[in-house]
Amino acid sequence: MQQLHLTEHGTVPGEKPEQEEDLCMLLIRECPELAEQAAEWFHGNWNIPAAEYMGSIKECLKNEKAVPQWYVVKAGKRIIGGAGVIENDFHDRKDLAPNLCALYVEKEFRRRGVAGQLLRCVCRDMKEKGVDMLYLITEHTSFYERYGWEFLCMVHGDDGEEMRMYRKETENAV
Repeated sequence: MQQLHLTEHGTVPGEKPEQEEDLCMLLIRECPELAEQAAEWFHGNWNIPAAEYMGSIKECLKNEKAVPQWYVVKAGKRIIGGAGVIENDFHDRKDLAPNLCALYVEKEFRRRGVAGQLLRCVCRDMKEKGVDMLYLITEHTSFYERYGWEFLCMVHGDDGEEMRMYRKETENAV
């Protein structure tokens, strides 16, 4: 568990401004009691069935392979951010794996460095698990570039839509 303290311009480990809420970055594999809450939270934000998330989270809890993995950020008992790493995030380039997926931060916690901390945590964790490169698909054109992700190519989603594919070397975690 990593303790984060919010500041006006981001998060600073170990420094707690007055009257700011403590956030905890959690790896689901280390907190199995959060599995159902996390599956429901991801479902609520991405409209993919909670059972799909739960199946992937159960695989994560076995901790037999580097992928899948799931991460959440909590404020008190409430999940306010999260992300996952899965083999393929619904696109046609199965060779570009594993994929960061489902990165989301609740609106009232945005622009405070939470997403950046999540991305750093995921990259560090994947590096420790022997994964040297991560990929992601997105419709955003500059958000991930801010954190060192590089545009790689366009891919087709399972629905046929074209999406932007990015990559990041895990050793270069932001």
